[in-house]
Amino acid sequence: MAATTAPIALITGASRGIGRLLAQKLGQRGVTVVVTYKGNADLAEESLADVRAAGGDGITAQVDIEQPESIDALFDLVRDTYGRLDMFVANAAASAFKPVADLKLHHLDRSYATNARSFVLGAQRAAELMDRGGRIVVVTSYGSLRAFPTYAALGAAKAMTEAYTKYMAVEFGPRQITVNAVNGGLIDTDSLDYFYNSVPGMAPMDSVLSKLPLQRPGTADDMADAVDFLLSDKASYITGQTLSVDGGLTVVAPPFWADTTSPLRDAVLPPADAAADTASDTAE
Repeated sequence: MAATTAPIALITGASRGIGRLLAQKLGQRGVTVVVTYKGNADLAEESLADVRAAGGDGITAQVDIEQPESIDALFDLVRDTYGRLDMFVANAAASAFKPVADLKLHHLDRSYATNARSFVLGAQRAAELMDRGGRIVVVTSYGSLRAFPTYAALGAAKAMTEAYTKYMAVEFGPRQITVNAVNGGLIDTDSLDYFYNSVPGMAPMDSVLSKLPLQRPGTADDMADAVDFLLSDKASYITGQTLSVDGGLTVVAPPFWADTTSPLRDAVLPPADAAADTASDTAE
């Protein structure tokens, strides 16, 4: 067993995207990170190298979160290697993007197993290893709150994880374990690009971004920072919550400001002189 006084974190899907950035941020805090991956060991090793370069340490571990025995093997490895765990982030996800009428049994089973069941099984094992309190965070998405084309299977599974977040917060609270969710909007990652470019007939991303109050996609950093906050001591009294990181996506509704015209549209446009000042500052 490796002896360390550093906090121990386990992140699923930490070889790329949000999970990789989060691992690096935790490394900057001196955290020892278990970087998990499904198939690409080289990417996982690169992620772990980032953690070490940032000041942390850790190991890589392969896991197929669809398989309960693989989840058990992962947490057995953490127990045997470190003897405890302080942070668990359920970040990995997968699903089929299809209308409800086209969802087959295997689509439903995989979406549940990958997104909802894996979170519950992982949180159970994580809590067992959090002998001095801890943090559990699950990454969800705005499909849990709003219905939009082809997202039913994943959105419903994410909604289930957010419901479990509340129950876990209540039941794990006496052990000083907080449980929260971070709900992402349109976050500029490979997953967003895949969703908008792989589904025939999908609305152009620009037409969606124009409806957002901030009128731009979020970044993987935006998500990783939010998760990092909930894992930190600054969030020690926050539990059972879902934090939306979405540029205002889930607070707008039709008719959208982007679809209005003058004179109403002028109410949310910056004054002409302010726009000119901004352009001048940018040029400088």
